[in-house]
Amino acid sequence: MTGALGSIALYGALWISFGLGHSFFAASSGRSWLIRVAGRRERLLYNAIALLHLMIVLVLGAVLFAGYAPFHVPLIFRVLMDGLVLLGVIILYRAGKSYDLARFLGLTTPKTLEPLAVSGMNRVVRHPLYLGLILLMLGLCATPLSLATTLFAVIYILIGIRFEERKLVQLYGAAYQNYCAEVPMLIPLWPRSRSVE
Repeated sequence: MTGALGSIALYGALWISFGLGHSFFAASSGRSWLIRVAGRRERLLYNAIALLHLMIVLVLGAVLFAGYAPFHVPLIFRVLMDGLVLLGVIILYRAGKSYDLARFLGLTTPKTLEPLAVSGMNRVVRHPLYLGLILLMLGLCATPLSLATTLFAVIYILIGIRFEERKLVQLYGAAYQNYCAEVPMLIPLWPRSRSVE
């Protein structure tokens, strides 16, 4: 039991390192450094650093949990979990249509502010990509590693949303505040006003 708690604690520390690193580069001082190094490609460098850091966290997590057997999941729960995976993938696919993927990844560097996405899945929840990812991860919780990954990733997402929404209010002002008043963050509520366009 101590070994399991130790693995969870170390893995949690790795996720904290990812969160701190990601937050640093998203903040003005970290972003200034990225701009000095990569110029207009700072978003691409930001994503590359985040992806590399996340891969390191996941690989070390796999090492920490290497000796733990998968959970015995009854058939009915496996079916439900597969349904969550499918729903998560569908939401991710549909939500992705509302964004300029090249811009999101940093492959292009437009000079204008990206329009506020309020159509498609963004009419249902403000963060459909996060919702899809959470459902996908919940559906894959068949091992101690995947369960721990889901736990720490969801905590990170919920904290990150708060910071992201502050930034979005700074960028879009009253338009984003009105959007927040009409569309829930992650959990769809029915019925709700759909006047946001």
